[in-house]
Amino acid sequence: MTVIVHNYVESLISKYPYWNRTLGADHFFVTCHDVGVRATEGVPLLVKNSIRAVCSPSYDVGFIPHKDVALPQVLQPFALPAGGNDVENRTSLGFWAGHRNSKIRVILAREWENDTELDISNNRISRATGHLVYQNRFYRTKYCICPGGSQVNSARIADSIHYGCIPVILSNYYDLPFNDILDWRKFALVLKEKDVYQLKQILKGISDSKFVSLHNHLVKVQKHFQWNSPPIRYDAFHMVMYDLWLRRHVIKY
Repeated sequence: MTVIVHNYVESLISKYPYWNRTLGADHFFVTCHDVGVRATEGVPLLVKNSIRAVCSPSYDVGFIPHKDVALPQVLQPFALPAGGNDVENRTSLGFWAGHRNSKIRVILAREWENDTELDISNNRISRATGHLVYQNRFYRTKYCICPGGSQVNSARIADSIHYGCIPVILSNYYDLPFNDILDWRKFALVLKEKDVYQLKQILKGISDSKFVSLHNHLVKVQKHFQWNSPPIRYDAFHMVMYDLWLRRHVIKY
């Protein structure tokens, strides 16, 4: 795969005039899995110069924050309608269900899976338990825990936003989608991994008025995390295009 990518970049350099204007700094490419990361590792000119749009912008896989762009991971179509303006129905404090495929997820499950106020499951919810059980949990919960995964993160952040559940980002060194456009502190909680041990205290310490404010702002940004075909104004496609446009300042002609 690396050879294929290398040959492709070489063809851009030899056949077209545009790459050589900036050594590829006004080009972008997409890698949405660790396979894509490995395929480009042998082409340093591409990785260092061009803008990489990625689904898992963890710094341990070569993500360069000021240059690269984080894409929102969305499983589409959403199984259920968007949540919002329903704070009175959200009686559960926190929710997470998933595979323990990273250190922070192992700690999260170990510390809180037996708690009576946090709904923490150390495995994915089986479809055998009922139809769309996982998605319906988002509707009933105030805060949805979004711990970092292994190499690739999940669509849990976008799911939380869509279903009106405040995402609690529990990850070190992770660039959130549209981080230089949206103020995530207004509609999400961004915590360090060490905060997992005080997770319930942190969530219970948030006032009702603060929760309502987070929820109201969350509803406003839902449109930015929706992919449409064809694209609709202010949706995820246009947000990514705007993010790429902002990177023009990095280019030196």
